[in-house]
Amino acid sequence: RVALLGYGTAVQSCLAAAALLEPRGLRVTVVDARFCKPLDHALIRSLAKSHEVLITVEEGSVGGFGSHVAQFMALDGLLDGKIKWRPLVLPDRYIDHGSPADQLAQGGLTPSHIAATVFNILGQTREALE
Repeated sequence: RVALLGYGTAVQSCLAAAALLEPRGLRVTVVDARFCKPLDHALIRSLAKSHEVLITVEEGSVGGFGSHVAQFMALDGLLDGKIKWRPLVLPDRYIDHGSPADQLAQGGLTPSHIAATVFNILGQTREALE
């Protein structure tokens, strides 16, 4: 039902988010994208066709891995179907110095943030707040 496509170190956050989501009855597939270029078209096509939700997660900015995925999905017609897709990237603002965990929290890329995004996409906003 839910696919989390992580790029780089964000894969660990995706695995932790899946551990939060699965006890709540959601089936989660976590995939390590491994590389941004060349983009694995077959993998993305398979995820988009077999899941209701696809979220790309990266410790990058707008215009990165998620944007490449969006471009491919748009050109391939994958966004015309039932898939609900969201990119999770660092915000386009300054993030204060701190531990990596603190910076991920400021950037909205913690496992809890990822899980809340899934619940919001599915219209389960109450669960997102818990």
